[in-house]
Amino acid sequence: MADNVRELRPRPPETEKITINLGFVDLGHVDLMVQEGFYSNRTDFIRTAIRNQLERHADVVKQSTARKSLDLGLRNYSREDLEAVRQAGEMLHINVLGLASIAQDVTPALARATIASVAVLGALHASAAVKAALADRMR
Repeated sequence: MADNVRELRPRPPETEKITINLGFVDLGHVDLMVQEGFYSNRTDFIRTAIRNQLERHADVVKQSTARKSLDLGLRNYSREDLEAVRQAGEMLHINVLGLASIAQDVTPALARATIASVAVLGALHASAAVKAALADRMR
């Protein structure tokens, strides 16, 4: 039965892994907060700290997002989307705060023919070949 189960569309991950370097004293403070039960683990502490800083600067982020005309959240670009852009004789300027995803079936040639620039604050998911084809258009 499991042989005929197929994933129709791969789901993009909901998070992106990052690495940070902390001094030993700062790390000790984090561990103490976890040990005292304020946070469940180091990751919980770090996520909370980041969210607090984002909330603290929310007005500035909102103004900057509007000024830079950024799409917020998840933005998918399918092969069909790009073919429609090419057929219309237009070029895309991808400006995303969050996750921009270019479908795996998009060829490097189609990407170059339809994407004029790419600016992503967050993560860009695309094949290595498409990323290489757009390297000179990324800001």
